[in-house]
Amino acid sequence: METLFLPFQFPFMVNAFLICVLVAIPAGLLSCYLVLKGWSLMGDAISHAVLPGVVLAYIFNFPMLIGAFFAGMICAVSTGYLTEHSRIKQDTIMGVVFSGMFALGIVLYTKIQTNVHLDHILFGNMLGISASDLMTTGYVSIFVAAAILLKWKDFMLHAFDEAQAKATGLNVNLLHYGLLVLISLTVIAALKAVGIILAIAFLVTPGGIAFLLTRRFSMMLIVSVAVAVGSSVIGIYASFFINSAPAPTIVLIMTAFFIVALVWSIRTTKRQSKLAAHSA
Repeated sequence: METLFLPFQFPFMVNAFLICVLVAIPAGLLSCYLVLKGWSLMGDAISHAVLPGVVLAYIFNFPMLIGAFFAGMICAVSTGYLTEHSRIKQDTIMGVVFSGMFALGIVLYTKIQTNVHLDHILFGNMLGISASDLMTTGYVSIFVAAAILLKWKDFMLHAFDEAQAKATGLNVNLLHYGLLVLISLTVIAALKAVGIILAIAFLVTPGGIAFLLTRRFSMMLIVSVAVAVGSSVIGIYASFFINSAPAPTIVLIMTAFFIVALVWSIRTTKRQSKLAAHSA
């Protein structure tokens, strides 16, 4: 029994559990909207695009999170502007913008002398979390979660049918860019825990699993958060005993959940089709 609770006896492990739960809640909520809007690549783009902001923040000695936020917003706003004013589709523009910004970040990183290892930026440093990191992530996560919960119906209508949302009097531009701001903030909150590259898994997979398991959006939000939090706790706990990196282990757990949900969804659909055929 003592062995089972061994991970909780180390402060760095407790901090890892706490920061992942703080990240998982807003990421799980946002994941539902990204899946419904087909914005999975947008989350990927923003998570990669923050790298030059992080490096520039280090060069000019101002908070890393501020640099990351502005870099993420530049990526999001420029993608929206280019999509509206060119014939190129959004996914192509996002691919060009985020790969260009990510490459810029790598070039800048190679030109400076820093004690911040690139692996920690790309893959996170979950086991090196400090009290100030927890506090910063907590503030960002509370703000994002509160904003989503207060306006979840407006965001839902905007995700399902933007024209209908505009017809009902909602400010679709405010909802559009507000959602981009929330994505950028969530990526920043996840930066210390899971890093730039793996943050996308938190923004896509929980919502994809919830979409397969339920047909009600309110329940989809609950399931998505439960999956994100559960995967985080299980992944960190398992990584302690198998001596692996926590962030990739969490992503593997979420991937396993997704495969199970997909199989269950396919079988349920086939069963319902057979029942409908027999009834006819």
